[in-house]
Amino acid sequence: FAAGVVAGSTALMADATDMLGDALVYAVSLYALSRGDRWKAGAAVFKGALIFLLGVSILVNVGIKLDTGVPPSSTLMLAFGAMALAANLVCLSLLWRFRRQDVNMASTFECSRNDVISNVGVLIAAGAVALSSSPWPDILIGGAMAVIILRSSVRVLGEAIPQLQADKTDSC
Repeated sequence: FAAGVVAGSTALMADATDMLGDALVYAVSLYALSRGDRWKAGAAVFKGALIFLLGVSILVNVGIKLDTGVPPSSTLMLAFGAMALAANLVCLSLLWRFRRQDVNMASTFECSRNDVISNVGVLIAAGAVALSSSPWPDILIGGAMAVIILRSSVRVLGEAIPQLQADKTDSC
């Protein structure tokens, strides 16, 4: 996130914000892993809500960037985007075989997949900013990342809330 602030990159800050959310999500997922279905569904609801808040915060950042209009540093975007992509590809490959295990692991996989997409987006934005000296590639990619994150939030919550409610009904 600090690199995004220094670079002035909405896309890099969005990516970092998403990764912070994922760190929290992974902690909750690990905690829920050995628990019952109700815990797993609750963890997925938490993740969906957190992802939603992150998506909204990215949209706010896009609005701020639209107001300032200063092009970001493409060099910093490329360097940190590439490092983040490498780390997230490792995480995604580790989670691949668990992606359909249960709602908890499916939502964790979704978060990691979003990270890879976001990292690629940062690299595309960095290249386009370098070629155009314009803030628009960064703004557009940051906005697209917010939409992807918000879409994931809706999907995760759409799967998790009914399971949480069903488990609540079953336990009464």
